[in-house]
Amino acid sequence: MSAFRSIRQVVATSSRVSARTAVASSCRSRLLLTAATRLAAPSTRAFSVSARSLGEAASDVALSQKLQEELKYEQEVAAQEEPEFLTTFKSQNIWQIEDVAGNDEVTLTRKFGNETIRLVFSIADIQSPQENEFDEQEEEGESEDSEDAAVNSYPLRCSFSITKSAGPGALNIDAMCQDGTFIVDNLSFYSDTKIGTELTAEMDWKRRGLYIGPQFETLDVAVQEAFEQFLQERGINENLALFIPEYAEHKEQKEYVKWLENVKSFVEL
Repeated sequence: MSAFRSIRQVVATSSRVSARTAVASSCRSRLLLTAATRLAAPSTRAFSVSARSLGEAASDVALSQKLQEELKYEQEVAAQEEPEFLTTFKSQNIWQIEDVAGNDEVTLTRKFGNETIRLVFSIADIQSPQENEFDEQEEEGESEDSEDAAVNSYPLRCSFSITKSAGPGALNIDAMCQDGTFIVDNLSFYSDTKIGTELTAEMDWKRRGLYIGPQFETLDVAVQEAFEQFLQERGINENLALFIPEYAEHKEQKEYVKWLENVKSFVEL
């Protein structure tokens, strides 16, 4: 590289000497200015061409088109009105839905006597059923209704917290929701209500060092049955277990459409 730079320097020096010999001293400034302008112009044009080509890449256009196609399809299949299952659930006026657009968690709350019950679940747990599951069902000759139910059958992790206005403390219940049933994993009790209910990094750190209670299945059968009745009376039942997967799919669809819109707009900037 140094050899090439040396050749360019020699040529440039020779040219300047010839110019001084052929041109009168009164024209030096004008000629140097003209030469500088000519040298600067190609550099500016090259930069603008490079920037323009990067901003209008062919892949950007192709990606935008595919996103538009997917967005159009999803908007067509998505329900334009509130689905019936959601209208029915709201009309019962038992659970209140807290759903923040852009978040993957949904919170349901309700009052039961002097208790406040909160349920949190995430749409991130939605999974696609495996193809071999359908094959096995067909081989076993199951009905179409059971096959349709299996399509929407996937476990969703749920976390309940129960607090009482009469005193401190929080009873937390970790469970899986699937096939219209809550499968309780464990029950934990926190004497400090904030530690048991606040979803902050500080409270999460404090919970890590505390005893969370036994696995539910290790409890005496009579105790398990009593807890199940305890939950049933508070509306933690089959109806709620059927609603959660439906709402998770409904929210996931809305979030996906919004995601497509946002990504498409960003690509087209």
